[in-house]
Amino acid sequence: MIKARFGDRLDGWLEAALPFLFRRPVNPNVLTVIGTLISVGAGIAFATGRFVLGAVLILAGGAFDLVDGVIARHHGIATAFGAFLDSTLDRLADMAMLLGVMLHYAALGDAGTVLLSGVAMIASVLTSYAKARAEQFLPSFEGGFLERGERLTILGIGAISGYMVIALWILAVAGTATFAYRFGIAYRELARLESEQKLGEHTR
Repeated sequence: MIKARFGDRLDGWLEAALPFLFRRPVNPNVLTVIGTLISVGAGIAFATGRFVLGAVLILAGGAFDLVDGVIARHHGIATAFGAFLDSTLDRLADMAMLLGVMLHYAALGDAGTVLLSGVAMIASVLTSYAKARAEQFLPSFEGGFLERGERLTILGIGAISGYMVIALWILAVAGTATFAYRFGIAYRELARLESEQKLGEHTR
């Protein structure tokens, strides 16, 4: 939702706010890897109970995740592999952070919250996977109200505020709903595409 609303203007905002990053070409893949390592660090912080540090690292890792694509587009060095790397490492980062949360609550013996964190992780991965697969067949695929930006924001707020369990409930419930919504859109649009293709074959 955040990306869909501000995506077109985000590049300009970042270039205006951080002009020093755009003076010379920087390998965006390196930035992607650094951002992922920072996000994995957030997962480690969560696992050891340092939730505020984890939230700060989420913010730092998210900044790298925003900047890498903008730099690639600005210098005209965006590649298919770069997009693949970014998407793949985003999934790694998401799972690492929620795994850290799971390990923290497992150490406390809170099986219910461990299960809740696991549901949030599954919903997160399925939401992104559904979009990636649908885009292999459809020219564009958007939909849902809990994309990665929202997920990271909710997780960070939960960590800082001390209401991590509430944040996990939001991630689990809204994430599952987002996946179900995208699944429904994919079913409808792919069925329509197949119908159009069959109609085109009959009219040849």
